[in-house]
Amino acid sequence: MKAQRMKYLIFVGDGMADYSVPELGGKTPLEYANTPNMDYIASHGICGTSLPTPPAMKPESDTANLALLGYDPLVYSRGRSPLEALSMGIDMSDTDTAIRCNIVTLSEEDVPYSERRMIDHSAGEIDTPSARVLIDAVDKALGSDNRKFYCGLSYRHCLIWDDCPPTPDFARPHDIIGKTIGEYLPEDERFRSLMEKSWDVLEHHPLNEKRRGENKKPANSIWLWSAGKKPALPSFSERFGLKGAAVAAVDLIKGIAICAGMDVINVEGADGTPDTNYMGKANAASRALEKYDFVFLHVEAPDESGHRGEPLTKVRSIESVDAMLGSILEGFKKNETDARVLFCCDHPTPVSRRTHTHDSIPFVIYDTKNEIGGKCRCYSENEAQKGVNVTDGYKLIDILTEK
Repeated sequence: MKAQRMKYLIFVGDGMADYSVPELGGKTPLEYANTPNMDYIASHGICGTSLPTPPAMKPESDTANLALLGYDPLVYSRGRSPLEALSMGIDMSDTDTAIRCNIVTLSEEDVPYSERRMIDHSAGEIDTPSARVLIDAVDKALGSDNRKFYCGLSYRHCLIWDDCPPTPDFARPHDIIGKTIGEYLPEDERFRSLMEKSWDVLEHHPLNEKRRGENKKPANSIWLWSAGKKPALPSFSERFGLKGAAVAAVDLIKGIAICAGMDVINVEGADGTPDTNYMGKANAASRALEKYDFVFLHVEAPDESGHRGEPLTKVRSIESVDAMLGSILEGFKKNETDARVLFCCDHPTPVSRRTHTHDSIPFVIYDTKNEIGGKCRCYSENEAQKGVNVTDGYKLIDILTEK
């Protein structure tokens, strides 16, 4: 009988790692959640900690997920926006700069723009059709021959600027929730002016008036950040000898996959929120592994829960991720699949901080045909400290795929 080809899965629960939460009895969301499947692979696999984002870089999802796919961020990271633009089908030239354009909620008291507070970096996770109406209005008012706004998914959009001025170190909107925005606005008047003028376009837009009537947060400003040039990555299949695909909801992960020459599998109802189609994504990943050697499965929901500062929502999203893992493992067992799984997050998104932190992540590498008695009893931040430490996160894939 011909030997079965090994299958590889990297399963990322974005932002799952956290700190102890008083509302959860001093436990982290991972410790508090009911996660029998995560705990099983942790106790039967190689468990440990790693740091996907190098200390010299900000703990963003682009750098961390590049690392998990084996690309050293210090070499290959050029900003998240160009990757998102690639996923959105935007053909960037070498002179173009892509800039992430969140549509956000700012406070509405009668004060100058710079004295307003960041209420929500996602405008209440605005739905994409509504966002498209507003981004189209912004582009009509503020776009030009060399500057165009493109609608992405939910609150995540893109500005493409040809021959863009030198880009400053923009503040990330999810880092300044509740804070007055003045000291975080770009010093360059050209960027600052676009943000200020977007308020005039959006604050009393009919769609926002409707949202207020529905007790929804108005999407009353844009926020520019994370600029970068056209990306380029070596082929994933050529580097690892594996035919790969990605199952993800957000444009960033799709863009990384496209740039690496991987296929992207879209799932209906997968929207990057805590109410995403979890099992649809799990089923899509299982089906993909019948065709591909390697699948990168990414779930945004725990990260969004952390940004919201909602511990119980994060617990629920983690338990849903665990159910996904259980379904995939059951499929491996039923089909007698030889598979190795790297299960991890990309960075912590603590509910107390509502942003990413530079702490290490817990990971597990599990082999369906070579279960071991691991050092960890369960999958959690503290338990992972008992295992191995892989300092450079971009080397985890080498452990996963080693012969």
